[in-house]
Amino acid sequence: MSGYHWVDGVGPDRVPFYDKAWRVTDPNTFGTKEFIAWCEAIGAAPYICTNAGTGTAEQMSDWVEYTNLPAGSGKWSDLRAAHGDQRPFDVRYWSIGNENYGDWEIGAKDAHEWSRLVAESAKMMRHVDEDLILLTAARADLDWMLPLLNEAGQFLDTLSIHGYWDKLSQVDEPSDYLTSIAQSVAPQDDIQRTREIIGAAGLTGKISIAFDEWNLRGWHHPNGNSPEKLAARDRNDLNSTYTVADALFSASFFNTCLRNADIVSMANIAPSVNTRGPLYVHADGVVRRTTFHVMAMYATLLGDRALTSSAQSRELPGTDIPVFDHLATIDEATGQLSIVLINREPVEDLQVTLSIGGVPVDGTFPSTVLSGPDVDAFNDVDRPDAVVPIERQLGFHQGVVTLEPHSVTICQIALPLAHGAGAVETPAPGLAWELDGRLWHRNATA
Repeated sequence: MSGYHWVDGVGPDRVPFYDKAWRVTDPNTFGTKEFIAWCEAIGAAPYICTNAGTGTAEQMSDWVEYTNLPAGSGKWSDLRAAHGDQRPFDVRYWSIGNENYGDWEIGAKDAHEWSRLVAESAKMMRHVDEDLILLTAARADLDWMLPLLNEAGQFLDTLSIHGYWDKLSQVDEPSDYLTSIAQSVAPQDDIQRTREIIGAAGLTGKISIAFDEWNLRGWHHPNGNSPEKLAARDRNDLNSTYTVADALFSASFFNTCLRNADIVSMANIAPSVNTRGPLYVHADGVVRRTTFHVMAMYATLLGDRALTSSAQSRELPGTDIPVFDHLATIDEATGQLSIVLINREPVEDLQVTLSIGGVPVDGTFPSTVLSGPDVDAFNDVDRPDAVVPIERQLGFHQGVVTLEPHSVTICQIALPLAHGAGAVETPAPGLAWELDGRLWHRNATA
């Protein structure tokens, strides 16, 4: 977005331009109107990122006028009407800039330059539409973020943090399973640093965090425009890259965001379709990659409130991260718990002991398990279902349940199941996981 001018992508007469960031020609056939139509078709709220590289505060606010003000309000709203759209598009979510802290971006800026531009851009955009939800490019770094918040925090709602933890732009070879999984705790570090900086600026409770670009895998995007270097981008489409490791990392990432739901307000995987997206579309159909299945499980199987839970876990051999990860949610309308259990072991089963309110869980419960024949398994055109969720009954005996290797399990447990609260001694064998029954009682009456 750092070299894109929105006026080139509206109306019937569009001229292709050379995109200096990506070093390709953009035909401008997909512009504002087409983006809004696509969002409506898939049931998504549009979110527009402005050009804060070569663009200006005035151009950003003009784009807000084009999309959001009624016809007759001014030059740009009238232009939208002339293009056939009398009714405003009503775009609520806007970001000022994209990674403008990085020297890879067109129009990169230092912290002082960035703080002033964001403040003035946000001010002008809100003068056009004061009800915008405004984000801006940020990084989990005190020297960058604190000046930004001191200068522009009063105009902002959310900080845009990007995360690609397998740096394919730097090392042009996807990391193996253990190296990938070892990155699972990195998002928590980014959240904690950002939380502390927001607090230092006196904006706790006023500004949230958006991972509005995230993916385990970074871009195959070597610097240069030779045919060989541009062709390297085609490796982003290789389905073999997106394995069980991507699924478990994504599940761990979702758990981290949901455990920090008081401050993380948005998380958008990037991209959505092809290259590194959860869907790979080809001439004869669609491949649902491992990340798609994790996203579908979390979207359809979890409750509407995340609960507090704690775990004791040994480290995954070869890493310094826990072998086990977890999440608990509740559907407040039905009283059903959805328990996420992640076993990061590459080849070994894992026994976990689960207690709710101090009482070990006993019984058999419906569950959905995503795993694969091995950690390198992936879905492809000729084998689209190598890694797919499987529904099964999961048995607990005195709290102990066995999780298969490299797996994500979501288990549904209907309440009331157990009574009482407080700590429970760690039973052997395996790991202990305690869900605080007192929190359930508080939420049940909320």
